[in-house]
Amino acid sequence: MDIESRTYQNTVKKESWRTVLTLAYQSLGVVYGDLSISPLYVFKSTFAEDIEHSDSNEEIFGVLSFIFWTITLVPLFKYVFIVLRADDNGEGGTFALYSLLCRHARVNSLPSCQLADEQLAEYKTESPSEEEMGPPSGFAARLKSTLEKRRVLQKVLLVLALIGTCMVIGDGVLTPAISVFSAVSGVELSTAKEHHKYIEVPAACVILIGLFALQHYGTHRVGFLFAPVILLWLMCISAIGVYNIFHWNPHVYQALSPYYMYKFLKKTQSRGWMSLGGILLCITGSEAMFADLGHFSQLSIKIAFTSLVYPSLILAYMGQAAYLSQHHVIDTSYNIGFYVSVPEKLRWPVLVIAILAAVVGSQAIITGTFSIIKQCSALGCFPKVKIVHTSSKIHGQIYIPEINWLLMVLCLAVTIGFRDTKRLGNASGLAVITVMLVTTCLMSLVIVLCWHKNILFAIAFVVFFGTIESLYFTASLIKFLEGAWVPVALSLCFLAAMCTWHYGTLKRYEFDVQNKVSVNWLLSLGQTLGIKRVRGVGLIHTELVSGVPAIFSHFVTNLPAFHQVLVFLCVKSVPVPHVRPEERFLVGRVGPKQYRMYRCIVRYGYRDVHKDDIEFEGDLVCSIAEFVRSEAATAVVAETNGDDDDDERMSVVGTCSTYMQGVEDHDGSDSDDPDKPGTSEIRSPMARKKKKKKSKVKKKVRFIVPETPKIEKETREELMELTEAREGGVAYIMGNAYMRAKHGSGLVKRVAINVVYEFLRRNTRGPRTALTSPHASTLEVGMIYHV
Repeated sequence: MDIESRTYQNTVKKESWRTVLTLAYQSLGVVYGDLSISPLYVFKSTFAEDIEHSDSNEEIFGVLSFIFWTITLVPLFKYVFIVLRADDNGEGGTFALYSLLCRHARVNSLPSCQLADEQLAEYKTESPSEEEMGPPSGFAARLKSTLEKRRVLQKVLLVLALIGTCMVIGDGVLTPAISVFSAVSGVELSTAKEHHKYIEVPAACVILIGLFALQHYGTHRVGFLFAPVILLWLMCISAIGVYNIFHWNPHVYQALSPYYMYKFLKKTQSRGWMSLGGILLCITGSEAMFADLGHFSQLSIKIAFTSLVYPSLILAYMGQAAYLSQHHVIDTSYNIGFYVSVPEKLRWPVLVIAILAAVVGSQAIITGTFSIIKQCSALGCFPKVKIVHTSSKIHGQIYIPEINWLLMVLCLAVTIGFRDTKRLGNASGLAVITVMLVTTCLMSLVIVLCWHKNILFAIAFVVFFGTIESLYFTASLIKFLEGAWVPVALSLCFLAAMCTWHYGTLKRYEFDVQNKVSVNWLLSLGQTLGIKRVRGVGLIHTELVSGVPAIFSHFVTNLPAFHQVLVFLCVKSVPVPHVRPEERFLVGRVGPKQYRMYRCIVRYGYRDVHKDDIEFEGDLVCSIAEFVRSEAATAVVAETNGDDDDDERMSVVGTCSTYMQGVEDHDGSDSDDPDKPGTSEIRSPMARKKKKKKSKVKKKVRFIVPETPKIEKETREELMELTEAREGGVAYIMGNAYMRAKHGSGLVKRVAINVVYEFLRRNTRGPRTALTSPHASTLEVGMIYHV
């Protein structure tokens, strides 16, 4: 599948059922691993201290009833039937909901947004299903107007999305720790009490190191490797559950009645409420169904959950409850864990499968963490990091080395520090339920603003699910000193870094806007800009979508030569998951034709793959050539760029040009001489598609000025000069800004800009990351920004 031409979600709709079922199978190892291994620690965490297992079985039946209805209401009804429908062109997660709201209510936090961006195909705010819902109601219109006018509400919405994001990252630290540690704790039933404590922590640490070391192989490889493990695990726990039900207590199904929840709370009262923090762990990993939506499809995720995961989990919990209902005297040193309900002859094989399943379960949240950090980075809320696309066929499957190793270090730290399932469960539960609460809040806005439903539907949604989640949230928060402080501390650290980075990014953009050079100043330098023009193409990277950046004036006043073709290049993200190749480039002219200066705005979605430098240069030059040709042939289709100070007209230009001709084999079988004047070898999408069909033969495409009398002489000269400049090489000129708070700024601002932002800027990727520019062709211009 071409990752550039169409989204994975749309492709799945056109594929056969075989493809959907294959994705459903693969999702077991990526999406449902975390949710599937929850039987390892739910009962043990619930009965840790707050409540006891009595002869009346009211506690165990009440807990089973809570587990059944929690799994039914939250993962099944909330996520499968409702939340999965709120995808952003096939993408899911907290920031996908935020992106939807940004487009519908125009509360976008990106400073470089343009009216032309709203013409993108995926920017449309109405899907076919939404159009059938009719126009927005009066309340929706008033709510939209209020959000657009009140900057405070926009910031609150952004912070809410960032809180959910930070809790996902915190869950990415805690879930692998509790999953692997709980699985390894099964050795306590087969070894002496004084020995197993020396085995659990080292074994868990070794497994965690191996898990994070596997991440660079990619989700698609890990998914097919791990899916059989989860399938075997689900079959194993469901089979053991069925055995325990029929062998120990066939009447355990009666506990599914909500009446047993009432009896449980009536008997245990405050102790029962505090134990909800352990019951909450039964839905750990539910958010992964939505966060990992971009890796699979709605249909495949729904099929996997409803047909296999949900019934297997219910049978597993019922089987544990059936066994415990007939065993009231259990060694307290082992508590009420999963392994006590496993037949003794099967414990060692089940232990091995459980450890493998725990490793797989950790994969889901790690994958979701990578995805959501990429979205934050694209939308200017996270420092630039190296993003490795691990699949050439499926977009969205990524690996972030820095985040991977940071998660590993933190995960090992909490595992060694706690060495206890109870405190790990308290910490993980708070992170999970906070993300769910954020999703519920954002979904209520989506129902009104995006789906145009009546306000009563949104109120019913937030009241029903918000009440359930708030109950669990308070039960988890009360365990703050018993481990729940960990996700709060992690989230505050990440939130401070993300808010500071976003604030610094906005201040930097404001400085660029206030200090940009007028076009008139540029024109006053004359055709040669007052200096000698040398052969080649100069790409001046800037965040501005209009005007001449300050780094250019700083450069030309200190260097007596510049390139014969200048391109003011802005690579920016837009609040959509993908931008189609034919809509990627927005090209315009700066100054008269003889100046050979252009502005090119390259637009990427938050899920798009940034091309390497050779592909990028080829597409950029061809897009400028197509703009020159179309400008000469017809009037330029005007699209204003949102700034009245710059009298430029921009045109949307596709990457495939009439100048990308002459496909040839790498062995030189084409008779045309590649060194002829007017030709330049450029790789194109056309060549890449043919390369897939014949992988052994490299394809190249030449940039050729066509021999036709229809092109005016002036236009031909401009195209020939562009070709000559391309052959002379491309230089990337970027600003390296050092941020400093202005004199007289408050203490908070000085710390945020001078310390935190500068620390993040120095220790993360620079602007070269956005362009993947070659090091030898990159020139950085240093400037100090006083903001």
